[in-house]
Amino acid sequence: MPRLLIVEDDARIAAPLKRSLELDSHVVDLAVDGLEGWTFVSNETYDLVLMDLNLPKLDGLALCRRMREQGMLTPVLMLTARDTSADTIVGLDAGADDYVVKPFELAVVKARIRSLLRRPPDYASPLLNILDLELDLQAKQVACRGKLLSLTAKEFIILEHLARHPGQTFRREELLQRLWGWDAPQSDVVKAHVKSLRRKVLDGGGRDPIETVYGFGYRIAPVD
Repeated sequence: MPRLLIVEDDARIAAPLKRSLELDSHVVDLAVDGLEGWTFVSNETYDLVLMDLNLPKLDGLALCRRMREQGMLTPVLMLTARDTSADTIVGLDAGADDYVVKPFELAVVKARIRSLLRRPPDYASPLLNILDLELDLQAKQVACRGKLLSLTAKEFIILEHLARHPGQTFRREELLQRLWGWDAPQSDVVKAHVKSLRRKVLDGGGRDPIETVYGFGYRIAPVD
């Protein structure tokens, strides 16, 4: 039975969310500020943590960073009212695995939770290797044959997302959702980021790991 922790100071959100998840046979603890959340994760083992970005005493970004700095690889689903690309990137850089923008539909949150809980045990490994590339998921860095590449935050997110799902093709719209949330620009932006990412890998002496599935999207190219 999965054990979840909700870190949310708004009782109007926390109480019904906790109640609904318990009806789905989850064991759910509730913390009302970041410091209490830290006490919970320091003393208990959780399968997933849902935390608000704006928390009293210790905000969600600081709590998430503290967890990662202590080697805690528990999946984190960030709940945020900030629907901007900059805040999304900051949250992911702090170590969050996914995010949902408030106000949200309960069904969406539950779908994200199911997705995170389905991840294989090695999903949270701090290193991913693809062809000539090594992704450091904690440092948010990519090395090509031992040499660091200068990637933007969005380029890293695209590469990380594809690398976590080898062989799976993602539509441009799905990648836009990952980068910008609900207020996404045109899908041509993804094409531009992928083009820049490929150029940096090739300039660094590596093989292009991304395969274009024409008319659909992108995936990590199969290795022969």
